[in-house]
Amino acid sequence: MKIYVPDEVLGDLRRRLELTRLPADEGNDDGFYGVPVARLRPLVDHWLDGYDWRKAEAAINAYDHEQVEVDGVPVHYMRRPGVGPDPTPLILTHGWPWTFWHWSKVVDALADPAAHGGDPADAFDVIVPSLPGFGFPGPLRNRPELNFWMVADLWHTLMTEVLGHERYAAAGCDIGALISGQLGHKYADSLYGIHIGSGQKLTLFNGDRGWDLAQGQVLPDDLPPEIRDRIIALDRRFASHLAVHVLDSSTLAHALSDSPAGLLAWLLKRWDSWSDGDAFTPDDLLTHTMIYWVNNSIGTSMRYYANANRHPWTPSHDRVPAVEAPTGITFVGYENPPGVTTDQRVAAFAASDRGGWYNHVNLTAHDRGGHFIPWEIPDEWVDDLRRTFRKARG
Repeated sequence: MKIYVPDEVLGDLRRRLELTRLPADEGNDDGFYGVPVARLRPLVDHWLDGYDWRKAEAAINAYDHEQVEVDGVPVHYMRRPGVGPDPTPLILTHGWPWTFWHWSKVVDALADPAAHGGDPADAFDVIVPSLPGFGFPGPLRNRPELNFWMVADLWHTLMTEVLGHERYAAAGCDIGALISGQLGHKYADSLYGIHIGSGQKLTLFNGDRGWDLAQGQVLPDDLPPEIRDRIIALDRRFASHLAVHVLDSSTLAHALSDSPAGLLAWLLKRWDSWSDGDAFTPDDLLTHTMIYWVNNSIGTSMRYYANANRHPWTPSHDRVPAVEAPTGITFVGYENPPGVTTDQRVAAFAASDRGGWYNHVNLTAHDRGGHFIPWEIPDEWVDDLRRTFRKARG
């Protein structure tokens, strides 16, 4: 199949952008109150008069695309066939506000390592699905309760029954890391291993305060100032995102589904706040935004957070570690915990209560990089992932 957005959808988008009404935003030059008008307006203008979706669409269509039905759920995936003596099946899972296209910087090197200075023995047959309800083929209508651990069941069926692989590898970041972790928990016998961009507990969204990173705990008065500042900075980075998506996603979706400028602003805040530096060009930002806009999928994408809390994760077994599949993790400096340097990151994780969740075989920390690891530091991500699966397969 080819990705194609009808002209009438693009025409409707243009009319809405032409009628954009931005708010009064005095006193927000520093972005204290959120995305400043001065940041948003040039992107809206570029969307109207400079951005070329058909060019982006052609780049996307340079890859193979398929749509299948898995347990009643329509699933789109992009594929890059492996080039090597025995390519390993690999499923890459994105997060929010990611799209499948966030993997575009790494799929070629993973599939054809020899063409990128690598060993052909490291080749992967790469499958990159869109999370159901995130982009193509559109909003999630028949399974509105889907969350990360339910998607893991869909992915296992996709890889084993639909695509026919007895064993496969899995990797992901953000929600994709939780999905990969669940695969490594529930289906470890079918996996070579997993490689993820964080090492969260699969119970992350369980409990009465699943929207609150601090779980209602007050900061101690005797914290060193640098630790306190780091905690507050991280809370400011994630608090509104988590709270709204868990508690009020459909209310926000009414606005974001109607206004392309509003949708861009909500996504832009995360891309700006969570990435380490200028990771995205204006065209990059608009291509990812377009994938949400043209499919009217923002509402069902945000609901994943509420569904992870509404339908809590429960274990499939009580063995330790919970994630038995061999696990590699890439850590990045922009997300270092309070009081932990990059040099200390691996040891700190291994000694923490999160470390005990995983059968880790390859932990690596980098000074560079933010939340969108394969987009921001693609070469490092590819190297880390290859090393994980050399160990897992060996």
